Amino acid sequence: MFEGEQLGRRVLAQRAGFPSLESDQQDLLTSIGIEEDPELVAAKAAAEAKPKVSRADRFQQGPAALAAFAEREGHAQVPRPHKEPLEVIVAGPGPGGQESTETVHVSLGAWLNNQKARRAKLTTGQLAEHGVERA
Repeated sequence: MFEGEQLGRRVLAQRAGFPSLESDQQDLLTSIGIEEDPELVAAKAAAEAKPKVSRADRFQQGPAALAAFAEREGHAQVPRPHKEPLEVIVAGPGPGGQESTETVHVSLGAWLNNQKARRAKLTTGQLAEHGVERA
């Protein structure tokens, strides 16, 4: 830490974003010994290329994961730390991107706790999906 700035994080961010910097910025960083890290650049590019999942799509994963859990286990008493593997279809980057299947691990126990705690904020459709009516 220096004057409230976490320098380690700042240096990593500069090394990962090196190609997107102006040439004078790159020259300045190089002059103080900070250079591009190809692994960090590749990891940043991969993270940016991954399609974003909307809040609605993430919500849909919860009931699907709960249904899979209940079918397999015969009950819906999910332990708080449980993560349920769920296969989802993911569109590739860009318009008309190639669809693929990806396994995500839904934090099902945490998701259920959050739904109970936020019941008053759920829409009628979301409540219906849970089989609950608004009081």
